[in-house]
This record gives sequence, C-alpha cells and structure tokens, in this order.
Amino acid sequence: MVGMARAGKSEKFVNAREMGVVACRRCTKAWPLGVATCGRCGHTLVSRDHLSLHRVWAFWVLGVACYIPANIFPMLNTRTLFLNEESTIISGAVELAQYGNLGIALIILFASVVIPLSKFWAVAFLAVSVRQQRVISTRFRQVLYEVVEYIGRWSMIDIFVVAILSALVQLKTLASISPGLASIFFALSVIFTMLSAQAFDPRMIWDVQGKDGGPRRDE
Repeated sequence: MVGMARAGKSEKFVNAREMGVVACRRCTKAWPLGVATCGRCGHTLVSRDHLSLHRVWAFWVLGVACYIPANIFPMLNTRTLFLNEESTIISGAVELAQYGNLGIALIILFASVVIPLSKFWAVAFLAVSVRQQRVISTRFRQVLYEVVEYIGRWSMIDIFVVAILSALVQLKTLASISPGLASIFFALSVIFTMLSAQAFDPRMIWDVQGKDGGPRRDE
C-alpha cells in the first residue's frame, strides 16, 4: 500500500497498481507500469503474480508430504559396541529430557514440531485468506507473513544438531552416530515450506482490503 486518497471524511487506500507504478521485488525500486525489467537490478517486473498461489500450494503439499516420514523414520542411528539404536525426532527429544537435558529437548521439539506445524498453518491461512472476503485485519496477515519469512532461517536447527553429533561422535567400533532417513525428509520438508512461503505474493493481502472498500477502524 503506497498511499491514501481522501474524499471528505471518507478514506480510501490506493495501491501501487492504481497509481500506475510497479515495485521491483528484489531491490524495491518503483517503475511505471509497462516496464518489463528493473533498470537497477535486472529483475523481471510483475504487478501481480497470478500463478503465485499455484506454486504456494504445490510446495506446501510437498512440504507436508515430506514432513510425515520425517517424523516416522529414524532421525539418528546410534551404534555402540553392543547396541544399535534408532531414534525419531520425538523419541530423541524424550530421551534427552529423561537424561536431564530438558532445555535441549524443548529446543528440538520447538524447532522440529512447533515451528514446522506453525509454518504449515500460517502459509495455508494466508493462501486461503486472499481468496476470501476480509474477515480479519490485513495488518495481522502482513505481520504473519513477515514472521513466517523470519523464522524460516531457524527451521534447519534439527539438521544442524544431527550434523554436529555425526561429526563429533565417531569412535570407530566403539560408538558412532549417523543421520537417519528422516533427516533427508525433514530437510526436504523445510526447503519446500520455505519455497512455499517465498512463492506467496504479499501484495495480494492488500488487494483483498481494496475490494472491501477501505480500512476498518481497528486497522
């Protein structure tokens, strides 16, 4: 949203497209409508990405599909001289809590369960909400989108833990830790979820507000 036109006591939001400009999504420089390529960074200029939601749902489905086996197959394979043990994300966190590492267990559960499920819900909510009449604050949806973009960088923390353990615990025949099959699916789930969030065009959030005839008092 770039401006607001006033008519008496009524207010109406005016977006960039209505003002005849389009902003580059890479460097944010504004250009007149009709310009095909950004003169600053060379990025293709598109006022609205009409295929955005198709890509959002495609990557979202792939992310959910990979997240299911990520929680079923073992994340870690622990081999000792007399024992070969496999741990899933949940069982590994439970074992850490039982051994007194409650803080680490909570971090793993938060990064591996709470954050992925929250991102799935948030991306799906945003994709559905831009297709319906406004029933919730557009500012809330914008903040939700920014939060999803921000926490994406922390989504791989579980993979980092597995990689560190695999590198540190390598005692040949005595003990070793190696990544399980779940680590591949979890990494793919994170990647597809990030691509789904990045495919979403946040400008569509404000288009819904324009269809409803302007802002509410709570916005």
